[in-house]
Amino acid sequence: MRHSHPPHPPSPERSAEVRRRFAEEARSERPDLSTLCLLVGAEADGALDEAALDAAQMELDRLAGELPFRPGSPRAWAVALRDLLGGRYGFHGVAADYQRLESSLLHEVLRRRRGLPIMLSVVWLEVARRAGAPVYGVALPGHFVVGFGSELGPAFGSEEERVLADPFDGGRILQGNDAETLVAGATGAGLRPSMLEPAAPLDVVARVLNNIRAWAAGRPEQSAVGLWAIDLALLLPAHPARLRYERARLLVQRGEFAAGAGELEAYAEVVGVVDEEAAERVRGEARAARAMLN
Repeated sequence: MRHSHPPHPPSPERSAEVRRRFAEEARSERPDLSTLCLLVGAEADGALDEAALDAAQMELDRLAGELPFRPGSPRAWAVALRDLLGGRYGFHGVAADYQRLESSLLHEVLRRRRGLPIMLSVVWLEVARRAGAPVYGVALPGHFVVGFGSELGPAFGSEEERVLADPFDGGRILQGNDAETLVAGATGAGLRPSMLEPAAPLDVVARVLNNIRAWAAGRPEQSAVGLWAIDLALLLPAHPARLRYERARLLVQRGEFAAGAGELEAYAEVVGVVDEEAAERVRGEARAARAMLN
C-alpha cells in the first residue's frame, strides 16, 4: 500500500498564530467545530493560508445552500444530506483512508471527499447545521456517526424522533440494530444508551487530535506530527494530565533529551501527589534521558 507523504508544516510564525487562534476558539463560549478542525489542518499543512481557510468555510456554506428544501422530519433531513453529500458529491470512506494523515484534515476531506468517520461526520454536521437541521455528533466507540432530531429525544424511541446516519458509508441511515453492530464490530462490546448522547465540539476535536497522534505513533519518522497534535490537545480547556507525559517521552524519542527530561521531572512532581511509585518510575526515565546527553 502506498503511503502518501504528509503536507509540509507551516513556518514557526504561522504555527504560533494558528495555536493562538486555536486556544482562543477552544476557550470561547461556543467553540466552532469547523474553525477548530481547519486550524488543526493549518498546523499540519503550511499551504493552508487565510484564503484557503476562508475557501473551506465557503465550500461548507455552498454545500449547505445546495440542500433542496427545509425537510420537516429528522429522517427527511438525513435523507437529504445522504443524497447530497453521499450521493451527488460522493463523500465516503474506505479502509485505506485510515493510513492517510489527510483523512483527519477537514480541508483535505472537503477536497478529496474521503476521510475518517469522524471527519466525514464533521462535514455532515457543518453542512446540516448551516442549513438549519437539528443535527449532532454521536461518538460511538470506534466509529463516529451523526444524529438528526432532538438531542433529548428517546434513544430508542420512534423512528421520527432520532435518526442516525453513517457518513463513512455515504450517509447510510442506520436501522434497527445497525448501531449495535457498529459498536460490536469496533469494540466487541454492547451499545449503551450513554453512547448515543451528543458529542460536544471540543470532544470531537480532542478525538480528531487523538486519531492524528495514533497515526503518528505508528510512524516514528512522523514524530513532529505527533508533537503538534499533543500541543494542540494541551490547548483544549480539559485534557488528560497524561498528555504531558506523552509529550515528554516524544521529545526524548526525537533526541531532545534535556527538554524531555525536564518535562518528565515536572510531570513526576504532579504524579507524586497521588502516586509516589509512579513518580519515581518517571524520574528514572528522566535520569535515563539526561544520561543520553553525554
